[in-house]
Amino acid sequence: MSQYVADTEAPVLIDRYDQLVAYFDEACKPRAQWRIGTEYEKVAVWADDGRAVPFTGGIEEVLRRLAERYGWTPIVEDGRVVALQGDGATVTLEPGGQLELSGMLCDSVHCAHHEFTAHVTQVVTVGAELGIVFLGLGMQPVSRPDEIEMVPKRRYGIMGPHMRRVGSLGERMMMQTATVQVNIDFDSERDAMAKLRTGMGLVPLLTAIFANSPLSDGALNRMRTFRGHIWTDTDPARCGLLPFVFRADCGFSDYVDYALDVPMYFIVRDGHWIDMTALTFRQFWTDGYGGARATLADWNAHLTTLFPEFRLKRYLEARAIDSQAPELMMAAPAIVKGVFYDADCLQAAWDLVKRWTWDERLALYHAVHREALHARVRGIPVHELARDLVDIAETGLARQAQRNAAGDTEACYLERLRDQVRRGRCPADTIIEKWTGPWRQDVRRLVAETAYRLPPER
Repeated sequence: MSQYVADTEAPVLIDRYDQLVAYFDEACKPRAQWRIGTEYEKVAVWADDGRAVPFTGGIEEVLRRLAERYGWTPIVEDGRVVALQGDGATVTLEPGGQLELSGMLCDSVHCAHHEFTAHVTQVVTVGAELGIVFLGLGMQPVSRPDEIEMVPKRRYGIMGPHMRRVGSLGERMMMQTATVQVNIDFDSERDAMAKLRTGMGLVPLLTAIFANSPLSDGALNRMRTFRGHIWTDTDPARCGLLPFVFRADCGFSDYVDYALDVPMYFIVRDGHWIDMTALTFRQFWTDGYGGARATLADWNAHLTTLFPEFRLKRYLEARAIDSQAPELMMAAPAIVKGVFYDADCLQAAWDLVKRWTWDERLALYHAVHREALHARVRGIPVHELARDLVDIAETGLARQAQRNAAGDTEACYLERLRDQVRRGRCPADTIIEKWTGPWRQDVRRLVAETAYRLPPER
């Protein structure tokens, strides 16, 4: 979940609609400047019983030790350490204490892999000292939402009550779920819309390929990605699929109009967080509130509170992927980079999904939460489409030809995923089989086999 960052420059008032459109236009970058950014969320549990680690006396201490030992700068809110700032990267917390690395902007997945490996080493080392482990799952497997301490950030104090008003699963989203998000650039409005349209179309496939949250509250939940299902009843005004992106003439102004009519969460004035959940951004922009007028910083903050499955900000963000085991984590940025940073591959991926009606897209979106790669659309098994998508991504990465010291292209990060998809399996299938089989529904076995470990030395 994107974090609010205070704007230290003089506020720029929004007095014209075209300023909102220009916000996206000005983010266009030439191809040579395209980068990829990955955000990795992880659930933290006590090693001995799998229960969620509280912020107080647990996660906050992890942050303190990471700062002391590895040179991160603590970010403090109301006297509590709630995040860390590094050189081009941050470590932040989701509401339930899920630890997130928001990685640096990388020119290759090799760069992202190097950064992620260093991060895993740090958190596993510090966690072991405290009896804490981080799990390669998309959801907290044992503790219920009311058993998890909410991170004391003022943003979350506004979000929580609003979530409870507008949906039945928002509290689970905040407190239990973990995802991996991939951020990409665009060079024009046309390119941005092609990527947004294709990305939204691919949501069911990406969701199914990476489904990894079949356990919650200490038992199977009858889903392969309960995390994905949770978003369907979190906040209908700001979540899910966006039908307008599938129009051939969709542009930045369409996304602006969508964002203007979503209720706000907050504005920040002089360090004070003001609850704005009763107003849409359009109402705030038109009428103001309590003497405050809408600024571009408010617009930027508002865009971070919209949660469609593929999101437009000053970059595009793929959001439909469950958090993964470390050995599969790099497959997420790899499949996105392979598809979206090669024009032919982007078109080939769109060809996979372009013929579906809106009703078919919506039905498949819901079906993959339960069935993952076993779902069907127009009689075609999703695992066949997923196999084609992985092949397209491998082609894109081979063409981009960015190699590591061993001479491997970025396609090397898709090898394990490719083998899994060709067998018609997602990560949740393995978890379900082991939970009902050799693990004998023993949480200690689950924790032992899904916990992050120190990466092997090279």
